[in-house]
Amino acid sequence: MNNSIKVTAAVIIENQRVLITQRAAHDAMGEKWEFPGGKIEPGETPQACLQRELQEELGIVAEVCDLFAVSQHAYPQFNIELSAYTAVIRSGQMTLHTHKDARWVTLDELPLFDFSAADRPIVQKLTSTTI
Repeated sequence: MNNSIKVTAAVIIENQRVLITQRAAHDAMGEKWEFPGGKIEPGETPQACLQRELQEELGIVAEVCDLFAVSQHAYPQFNIELSAYTAVIRSGQMTLHTHKDARWVTLDELPLFDFSAADRPIVQKLTSTTI
């Protein structure tokens, strides 16, 4: 199978807490937690994708900064290459348009949430990092 999907995720840290979102129940991997982001469209850079997805899904404008981690995972139906970037919210009032929930959690709390498999390496890197 060569059904590979490239996606982005935002690692947004404010006041020593990181933003995580929960997928809607009807989505693939429903109710799993993740870092907000989404699929890269043809001709789109990962940074532009992340800015678009954060605007569409959460109603926020963010500055995308540095590449934080890249994770690859083979799910039964497809493969994912997830590029996670640090990002800073610049404007907007966070509103959930596609997610079931969003939370600001401490790094110590991250392992308590049921993350999708592709997001787990990012959790691992965050929990071993000092902010």
